[in-house]
Amino acid sequence: VQLQASGGGLVQAGGSLRLSCAASGDTLNSHIMGWFRQAPGKEREFVAAIQLTTWYADFVKGRFTVSRDNAKNTLSLQMNSLKPEDTAVYYCVHYGTTSTMLHLSGNVRYWGQGTLVTVSS
Repeated sequence: VQLQASGGGLVQAGGSLRLSCAASGDTLNSHIMGWFRQAPGKEREFVAAIQLTTWYADFVKGRFTVSRDNAKNTLSLQMNSLKPEDTAVYYCVHYGTTSTMLHLSGNVRYWGQGTLVTVSS
């Protein structure tokens, strides 16, 4: 599985960005995909995931929305009301056959290359 994320950039606090991820290879629509992020000097952390349902980290609930288009093998993350603390490299991920403990980076099977989101105050 190959994952190509795009859509990062510089935005002011309170603004919005939409990240996209194109998946190719042996992808199955039943597998869970999602997003992690890594801020400077911090560990990677779970942001959101989606299968038939969605999961979100508490710090993005109500602001971020994860979605997928199975026909096009694409994953998206709509980010609204962005805050400076959302500044990070965002990674598109694919969990393979894993379906539990999605917040653990060790349970991710495939990682994309990351796209940088910078939120200015």
